[in-house]
Amino acid sequence: MKYIVHTDGAARGNPGPSAIGVVIQDETGRTVYEISRTLGTHTNNEAEYLALIAALQYLKDCRAAEADFYLDSELVVKQLLGQYRVKEPRLQSLHGRATMLLNAVGRHSLRHVPRAKNARADELANEALDAEGRATPG
Repeated sequence: MKYIVHTDGAARGNPGPSAIGVVIQDETGRTVYEISRTLGTHTNNEAEYLALIAALQYLKDCRAAEADFYLDSELVVKQLLGQYRVKEPRLQSLHGRATMLLNAVGRHSLRHVPRAKNARADELANEALDAEGRATPG
């Protein structure tokens, strides 16, 4: 089975409160997995990587053999495709984790898409941030 994966990471402030949104669909377009989760304080680029890593961990657990990934982070896509160097040490670690997990998916593609074509993942990341903002301190 081929999976269609949309991921998004968001940070309010850079760094600041951050969250991820992940949508994974089967080849018919049926959503098989969604996640909306806060991460704590991270940069936007870190959140983008962490969203992809969350999706990849799910696919690893499913033993997925094929997946197409759609991210609205051009930086992350180009770094994973080897077109941009990864200079930031914290991103180097996340890049390494993502690369290792990508290698577990036999056939895969990575594509940069505009935010409008990644709307549900973006919505999930922002929902998590909005919910976090409404939480009352304990």
